[in-house]
Amino acid sequence: MGGIVALLVAAGRGRRFGADLPKQYHTLKGQAVLRHTAQAFLKHPEISAVRVVIGPDDQAFHDLALVNLPVLPPIIGGKTRQESVRLGLESFKTDCAEKHPDIVLIHDGARPLIDQESISRVLESVRSGRPAIAAMPVVDTLKKGTPSESYEEILSTIDRTSLWRAQTPQGFSYQEILSAHQKALQENRSDLTDDAAVLENAGQKVFMVLGHDHNIKITAPADLIRADEILTLRTLSQKTQDAAQPLFRCGKGFDVHAFEAGSSVRICGVDIPHSHKLSGHSDADVAMHALTDALLGAIAAGDIGTHFPPSDMRWKGADSEQFLRHAADLVSVRGGQIVNIDLTVICERPKMGPHRPAMIARLADILNLRPDQVSVKATTTEKLGFTGRQEGIAAEAVVNILVMESV
Repeated sequence: MGGIVALLVAAGRGRRFGADLPKQYHTLKGQAVLRHTAQAFLKHPEISAVRVVIGPDDQAFHDLALVNLPVLPPIIGGKTRQESVRLGLESFKTDCAEKHPDIVLIHDGARPLIDQESISRVLESVRSGRPAIAAMPVVDTLKKGTPSESYEEILSTIDRTSLWRAQTPQGFSYQEILSAHQKALQENRSDLTDDAAVLENAGQKVFMVLGHDHNIKITAPADLIRADEILTLRTLSQKTQDAAQPLFRCGKGFDVHAFEAGSSVRICGVDIPHSHKLSGHSDADVAMHALTDALLGAIAAGDIGTHFPPSDMRWKGADSEQFLRHAADLVSVRGGQIVNIDLTVICERPKMGPHRPAMIARLADILNLRPDQVSVKATTTEKLGFTGRQEGIAAEAVVNILVMESV
């Protein structure tokens, strides 16, 4: 491989962000945060390869966020950022036994606004033999306080001279930073908060080059708002930009479940009293399964069995709401917005009509839609076929989503 590579660290869950979907997969200007980050490094003329370190459950999110981008296969990270970076660094050696990279830039996946000039300044320093990080001088007055029940008392004012805020990318000789991480592992040091600290722990000096105030890290929902404003200003100031336009995508899903002995059936998350229940590996919610497949189909992300295989006992008896929420998250990662859903339940019994309002309300809540965006209908097959013989229930779903596509 050789050359210069970028390692994007995106294995964290972003607990401070306050959402189930990791912050790096939330959308910014119609694209996942991580996609903006990857595109910045792919755009730089000196970087030959980009790889992302991801969480163990995030492969599908990664693949959709970076669809059609020429990135290397992702690497599963560890329990800490430090471990994730080390695993990412070691993966380059595994990939390239004959020639490892010369220089590596390590960057937070949740810093989507990194500018080309900051990347170049870090690279220039590393090439001259000075490992470097992007950083910004502290301009605010700093106070040290002691916490109390309702306020903090100022104990002292800290001299801000020579204080800097560390950012990423952080650039190093590949072999030096890999060796430093392996040394920290041997010493059982897991408290080093960035890669500069890892190299300092190995007894080497690290330097700082000027970063940019816009190179913010997404840690809270307010940061997404600020990032959106920054990108809007960038777009207005650019003479040219990648063209993108809204396009509709349609997905269709179909599912069938047979009856077995029981006392109720679950449709759209609503339990309906009946002489039988539906048979299945999960809760057998035939309508949610069809809708999940429709959402996955709209973004070409496989089917429900791909993401939740029936051979996996984790999904034995599982609430199908998990499947539907997962599919909706993937739509969001792809930069999509659900426009409407149209669901048809096919059976002779039980009657769906009395339960339609509850079904619509449940689906609207799960998918964060208005009730008028959710259609739930029911029909029979005039006593024909397996549904006519009351052997089971079928459901089909159609969804429309709006995505921003580059053209």
